[in-house]
Amino acid sequence: MHPSTPFTRREALALGAVSLSPLLDAKAPPARHGVVVAVSPPGAEVGCAVLKRGGNAVDAAVATALALAVTYPSAGNLGGGGFMVIHPAAGKGSPAVIDYREKAPASASRTMFTKKDTIYSVKAVGVPGTVSGLALAHGKFGKLPWKAVVEPAIALAEEGFLIDLQLASSLNWVTNGRQVTPEMRRVLAKANGKEDWEAADRLVQKDLASTLRRIRDRGAEGFYKGETAELIVKEMRAGGGLITLKDLESYQAKQRTPIHGTYRGHDVYAPPPPSSGGICLVQMLNVLETFDLRKDPRFSARTLHLMAETMKRAYCDRARHLGDQDFVKIPAHLTSKDYAKKLAAGIPMSKATRSEDLAKDIPLRTEGDSTTHFSVVDDDGMAVSTTTTLERSYGSRIVVRGAGFLLNNEMMDFNWFPGQTTRDGVIGTEANLVAPGKRMLSSMTPTVVSRDGRVVLVTGSPGSRAIINTVLNVVVNVIDYRMDMRQAVDAPRMHHQWFPDTLHFEGVAEHEATESALRAMGHRVVGTGQGDAHTIGLHPRSGRYVGAEDRRINGKVAAF
Repeated sequence: MHPSTPFTRREALALGAVSLSPLLDAKAPPARHGVVVAVSPPGAEVGCAVLKRGGNAVDAAVATALALAVTYPSAGNLGGGGFMVIHPAAGKGSPAVIDYREKAPASASRTMFTKKDTIYSVKAVGVPGTVSGLALAHGKFGKLPWKAVVEPAIALAEEGFLIDLQLASSLNWVTNGRQVTPEMRRVLAKANGKEDWEAADRLVQKDLASTLRRIRDRGAEGFYKGETAELIVKEMRAGGGLITLKDLESYQAKQRTPIHGTYRGHDVYAPPPPSSGGICLVQMLNVLETFDLRKDPRFSARTLHLMAETMKRAYCDRARHLGDQDFVKIPAHLTSKDYAKKLAAGIPMSKATRSEDLAKDIPLRTEGDSTTHFSVVDDDGMAVSTTTTLERSYGSRIVVRGAGFLLNNEMMDFNWFPGQTTRDGVIGTEANLVAPGKRMLSSMTPTVVSRDGRVVLVTGSPGSRAIINTVLNVVVNVIDYRMDMRQAVDAPRMHHQWFPDTLHFEGVAEHEATESALRAMGHRVVGTGQGDAHTIGLHPRSGRYVGAEDRRINGKVAAF
C-alpha cells in the first residue's frame, strides 16, 4: 500500500491487539529503520507503523501522541499540553521546539485562587494546547497527510483496544476514587459499572472517536472551533470555569528555539520557558562539567553530593527567575559556563548546603501521575522527544460531556499565592504568578543530545519537578559513566528540588554505605520512586539506535 494511504480499519485495529506482557528484553536489538519508545504498547505500535508506512519521526510522534490520548488516558491527552523537541537528521537543519503549553484564560487573575479552591475543578483548567501543537509540528515538519496520522487513534477509540494489567489497575483506581465525576465514570469505568477492568478487556470510547474525527477533518480548527469548542465551553459554564470560545479560538502553539548547551563534547537541546527544563538541565550540566565525576563510582557519596548540591542551586534559580518568557525577562547568565563556575566554586565538598542559605533574598513563610514521555527516531536519524501532560494523573478528572476527553488542571502549576514561598516547597515568587494569557511554568524536559550533528540520546520523563533531575540522571549515566541504554534507564535516580530540603534517592536499600555518608554530610535522605524515562540511544558498535522502555511503570520498544 502507498505510504500516503490512510490506515485501513483492520490495520489500525491490529495495533490494539498487542501482547499484554511487558517487553523485558534486556538486550533489545538495534533498530535498522526506526524506533518508538512509549509507556503504552498500542501507542508505541502506532508510531512504529507510521514509520513503516514512510512517515518521518514527526509523523510518528504526532500519531503516537494522538494514540496515547486513547490508550493512556491518565496523561495522554487532547485536553492538556506539552513540549516537543525536534532534531533533524545530521546536516538537514537546526533543532526546533514546539511549545504547546496550556495558557491561563483571559479572565484569570493573580489572586484568583484561595486556599479553599481544589485542583479538581473547571477553575483549575488551562486553555488546552495539545491539538494546536501537534498540528503545528505536523504542518512544519511532517511528511504524511494529516489524516494518515490521525486515523489510527480514531480506530482505537471507535472499536476499542485490549487493555493490559497496568491500565486496568489505573482505570479501576481512578473510577472508584473520590474525585471521579459521573461523566468520567460513564466513559472510563467498565460498561456495567459493577465490575472492575481486567487485562484483555476491550476499552471503547465512541465520543472520543467523534472528537478525533473532527480533528482529522478540520485539523486544529476541529478542536478550537465548532462542536468540540462549544462542548468545552458548555462544561466551563456548568462548573463555573473561565475558558470561553474566544480563549479557544485565540490559542496558538509556538515554534521556539531550543535551549542549547554543551556537555563534554556533546550538544544538548531542551525546551525554553515556559518550561524550566532546558535552562535548569543546561545549568546543572555546566556545573557538573567543572568536576571529574568519573573520579568516583556513579553511586559514591561524592558523586551524589555534587549532583544534589547542583540540583539545589538550579532549582533555587528556577523559583527566583523562571516563568513564561512572553511575560518575564529571563536572565541570560543562567546557562553560561562562567555562572556555572561561580556556582561550582560555592559547593562545599564535605557538607550539605542548607537550602534556605541559597536564597536569602526570597522571604520564607512557615506552613504546617501525571505526565508521560515518548521518544522517536526515524530511518534518517531525525529524532523527536515529546513530553505531554494533563498535570495530575487524569488531570482535573473532568471529562467533557459528549466529547469523551479529559481536561487538564494545569492552572495549579502557577504560583497561586503571591509572596508565599515555604520550606515545604510552595513557591510564591513573581515570575510564575497567574496572568491572563500567560503560560504556566513547566518542568517538562524532552531532551535530545547529539554529537557532531548526529543524535546520540533521546530522553525525557514525567514526575512533576523531579522531571528535570530524572533527565539529568540519564544524561550523566550515558555520557559520564558510559552506560548502555538499558543500564542508564534502570539505574537508581536521585532528586533534590531546593525545598523541601530533602534528597530523594531510589538506591537507598542497595547503597547503604553511601546513604550513611550522605547523612553524615548533613543531607536528609529518603527513599523514592522517580519517573519513567522511555529512552533511545545510539548503539556504539552498530551505529544504530536502541530503545529502552522504563520498567518502573510499563512500556514498549517498537522498532523495525
